[in-house]
Amino acid sequence: MANITIREFPAHAYEILSAHGFPSVLARIFAARGINHPEQLETTFARMASFEQLKNIQRIAVLLADAIAAKKRLLVIADYDTDGATACAVALRALRQFGAMVEYLVPNRFEYGYGLTPEIVRLAADQVPPPDILITVDNGIASVEGVEEANRLGMQVFITDHHLPGDRLPDAAVIVNPNQPGCSFPDKHIAGVGVIFYVMLALRAELRERSAFTATGKEPNLASLLDLVALGTVADVVRLEGTNRILVQQGLQRIRNGYCCAGIHALFKAAGRDFSRVTTYELGFILAPRLNAAGRLDDMSLGIECLLTEDESHALRLASELDELNRQRREIESGMRDEAMDKLDDVIDLLNQSDTPADNGKQSVYSLCLYDPAWHQGVIGLIASRVKDRLHRPVIIFAQGNEGEIKGSGRSIPGLHLRDALDLVAKRYPGLIVKFGGHAMAAGLTVYEQHFEQFRTAFEQVAQSLLTPADLIQVIETDGELAETDLTLELAQYLTNQVWGQGFPEPSFNGCFRVENQRIVGEKHLKLKLRKTGAAQVYDGILFFHTERLPTEIDAVYRVQINEYNGSTRMQLLLEHWFESGQAHYG
Repeated sequence: MANITIREFPAHAYEILSAHGFPSVLARIFAARGINHPEQLETTFARMASFEQLKNIQRIAVLLADAIAAKKRLLVIADYDTDGATACAVALRALRQFGAMVEYLVPNRFEYGYGLTPEIVRLAADQVPPPDILITVDNGIASVEGVEEANRLGMQVFITDHHLPGDRLPDAAVIVNPNQPGCSFPDKHIAGVGVIFYVMLALRAELRERSAFTATGKEPNLASLLDLVALGTVADVVRLEGTNRILVQQGLQRIRNGYCCAGIHALFKAAGRDFSRVTTYELGFILAPRLNAAGRLDDMSLGIECLLTEDESHALRLASELDELNRQRREIESGMRDEAMDKLDDVIDLLNQSDTPADNGKQSVYSLCLYDPAWHQGVIGLIASRVKDRLHRPVIIFAQGNEGEIKGSGRSIPGLHLRDALDLVAKRYPGLIVKFGGHAMAAGLTVYEQHFEQFRTAFEQVAQSLLTPADLIQVIETDGELAETDLTLELAQYLTNQVWGQGFPEPSFNGCFRVENQRIVGEKHLKLKLRKTGAAQVYDGILFFHTERLPTEIDAVYRVQINEYNGSTRMQLLLEHWFESGQAHYG
């Protein structure tokens, strides 16, 4: 069951934007997203939050500058997703420009799991020669035992991270994390790649004070790293507000103008995409999955090397390997998704018993935990997301780990903070969860296989205590209806060039349409001709991954986009949801 609701917007914000020349449709779109003055849409560097506001930023800059001067060996400990890979590339590219002796190590998720574990620390210590300093990027804030092991082995640890801290912080030499206690940095949702970019800005300022660039007469241009920062920020699905919007917009502009690293350029080429027309969609749904495929199925060092190389032909070879891994990932995911959906038949029957969750005791399923020993650990997060989208429930998918353990990846819905829910399970049932971490909407955990059923029951109890029946009804937000005069190619082009994403959603609209024509294209998509009720204009439409015929009259939720085909550019309506006429619920 789903309700369509129209985003509300403050009247005063709408009036201010209108007074500054924004058309009515744009004024209401931006007002509904918290914009009450055109200045908030500016993406100049001057509007970025200052790095001085990050707790310990000056200290880490001094420590890094001292380490470079003393020729100490630095080792970056990366993460195996796109945020971690781009953060690693930013750190290495900048530090090497600053003259540092630096290498990297990225954990294989299947052998070592996530973050700076004691095993990874010992692996780092075995390098010849061993590093003096470990620098974490996009991880480390929960690595209490790993930092203890590093300290025992005589290595300092500098933590740069953005994840929420636990009750105890690691005993690191320095921690930079906007979410640590006492940090006044205003943009708490900055990605891991954004944190290390800020650290590099602070380090450059410290080196400038030490006249480190006098000999060359030229400072490294850190703006050259913004393509990587934009990619990692979008891929990590953090809120695109404030500093994040600026970093992403600046990075997109550089990529569109051809100023991107060889690896990103090669990824575009391998995907058959034009970098000059890049939007947040291409970063999040075209490039990021190819990089993530390395961490899911193989080793993220393949992706990091692609982002580090300056050799275009080598970058293209690596991008081709990543593209092939992504094809394999899609095949594995497709099979697992079908198996997961088969397991849900009984649950779906239960959900369909009543239109209203928890109605007279008929409906009591508030969460879903699924496990199959044959499932691939690298794609369980993707499956959790797909199942969550279909059933609108918090979902955790498990796969086999090491030595009797199973690893879970969860996705949540509004109303349930997943990391907090897992923390509540851990406190109610000490020892049930081996370890966990994450955010409000996504988290990971490890439990013993023999405790799966106990965990499933415990998680369901917590979900029932935190969620209300209303939370289990999916809410589809739109920006209302569009007049025929607003449905233009100019609107589509304007919206395409904006930065949309988590916390600043791309506009969608609702309306009633008559389906004038429909045909299958590409064997799995429905190409449509749509006419608004009572209007003269016929619009092109597309419904992806749907081959069944639609009713003649539909209520639709759609996005306005540009479709380029055979040299022509037209506006197209991308259907996100549809209902037979009169069947949509509004409220």
